[in-house]
Amino acid sequence: MNLKNHPLFQDLSESDLDQLYHAACMRSQFFEKNQTVFHAGDRICEVGIVQTGNVHIEMIDLWGNKSILSSIAPGQIFAETYAICRKPLLVDVTAAAPCEILFLNLEFLARSFSEPGSCRDAIMQNLFAICVRKNLILSNRIFCTTPKTVRGRLLVYLSSESAKAGSTSFTIPFDRQGMADYLNLDRSALSKELGRMKKDGILDFKKNHFILYQNPL
Repeated sequence: MNLKNHPLFQDLSESDLDQLYHAACMRSQFFEKNQTVFHAGDRICEVGIVQTGNVHIEMIDLWGNKSILSSIAPGQIFAETYAICRKPLLVDVTAAAPCEILFLNLEFLARSFSEPGSCRDAIMQNLFAICVRKNLILSNRIFCTTPKTVRGRLLVYLSSESAKAGSTSFTIPFDRQGMADYLNLDRSALSKELGRMKKDGILDFKKNHFILYQNPL
């Protein structure tokens, strides 16, 4: 991944990036599938940037029920709100596949680049813009879990993914269990409803690739 093209490092030069590495503000780490990147309750000062693979932001309640709040793909960042606020995490961050993550330490950044007009100012401005966009994405999950029926949730979610892809043929970032966790549904109920929707001619699918045929509303 070319960091100069990443939204977080927009307007930074190669020299700026080299300085960040030399000041120990950035580090890379590899994680195996299902390995925990951050635990709920951790206090962190690092923003994560997925370079390869993907990670899930998960919430597990007292009874062990898991909900996937979001899936973070290559190039996307995570944990930025907690890194800024320094509050304990309310979620787990887990590698959904083998992945490499670049971490940016905001504490080291503030300490090493304290002068006005430094690359710290540019990074924090970029980070703010990213946070605003991510709030819109998180709002979308609320819309997806608002309908009371399984079909209703699937229609909202798949419609939003279709709009995001700009096509009625698209791939989602979840397997069936992940999709169920994201929509707060029982996996069996979700699979049965997908089968009914396929039979009704609303959609077709193979694994995590979907094709929408009509507007059922």
